[in-house]
Amino acid sequence: MNNKSIVSTDKAPAAIGTYSQAVKVGDTVYLSGQIPLVPETMEMVTESFTAQAERVFENMKAVAEEAGGSLDQCVKLTILLSDLKYFAEVNAVMERYFTAPYPARAAFAVKALPKDADIEVEAIMSLA
Repeated sequence: MNNKSIVSTDKAPAAIGTYSQAVKVGDTVYLSGQIPLVPETMEMVTESFTAQAERVFENMKAVAEEAGGSLDQCVKLTILLSDLKYFAEVNAVMERYFTAPYPARAAFAVKALPKDADIEVEAIMSLA
């Protein structure tokens, strides 16, 4: 039995490659990485790191809700940063989008991200 379904919403940026916004398998949802693109225009948010992080979590929230869940049901996040100097800022933004107990998380710096974003976040969400 195939219990895999694709999650897609126009309230988050359209995929800019060969991937889906999220894939739901049973009660688990795998959310693809989101960068700070405005869904309506597909333009990057660039005014500040905080604004980029907020846009990323708004995009993730939209995909999570389309899948039938919420960000608080995320059990694992992977946060990619252009520079670890943003570590404290991403923590501050996360406090506005998640409540304790927080999901498991990895955060690390990478050489580059799509469209020169300063942040990309992917997640695993459990609907159980």
